[in-house]
Amino acid sequence: MKKLTCLIADDEPMALNLIESYVLKTPFLELKAKCSSAIEAMQKLEDEKEIDLFFLDIQMPDLTGLEFSKLLPQKSKVIFTTAFDQYAIDGYKVNALDYLLKPFDYTEFLNAATKARNYFESLQPSLEKTEKKQEFFFIKSEYKQIKINFSEILFIEGLKDYVKIFLKDQPKPILTLMSLKKLEEELPSENFMRIHRSYIVALNKIEAIERNHIVIGKQQITIAPNYKDSLMEYIGGKSF
Repeated sequence: MKKLTCLIADDEPMALNLIESYVLKTPFLELKAKCSSAIEAMQKLEDEKEIDLFFLDIQMPDLTGLEFSKLLPQKSKVIFTTAFDQYAIDGYKVNALDYLLKPFDYTEFLNAATKARNYFESLQPSLEKTEKKQEFFFIKSEYKQIKINFSEILFIEGLKDYVKIFLKDQPKPILTLMSLKKLEEELPSENFMRIHRSYIVALNKIEAIERNHIVIGKQQITIAPNYKDSLMEYIGGKSF
């Protein structure tokens, strides 16, 4: 599934920046806009009409998050963020997907965002069953178009405008002119995760986690602090 596009609206600068940081390190979310009021968010919708998910503070001047949510397209969904728990019932009356009570940490945010992803994925069950998932892609390297199977990727390293793709049973990586961000958008998010500004790893190829490194074969790759929470959340869901 493609990334969920989202918009944040909060009149508190610290809260706005915190939620932005949470969105940016969540692999399946794509931030389209952050706004300091619902009025500004409404103006942004003129340019960004395809927004899947809204993170809305409830108490904002001129137009509240609750009032703004009633103006949104039915296909868009809302997660409310507020410091006042008495608004929870009102939030559910407008069919909010979730309700985050400030202050909340990344784990709470990720749980709410995952609920949103599961909701949007549930809208397309028949499509996923009838269409076979793409299992490969082609990249240009050394004047050739080379087929890359997702199942053979170990990890990918970004080097400015180039990426190195390390493959199973291949002694040398494949080098191609492409940004790591662009390649990340093409990879299935359920199978791959960025763990560092310069590295994306295949989740099913991780052999061990040692302190702040992951181990894939003979390679140790550093887990950057701003990506650690999302990796630990994934690992926690697979642990016994």
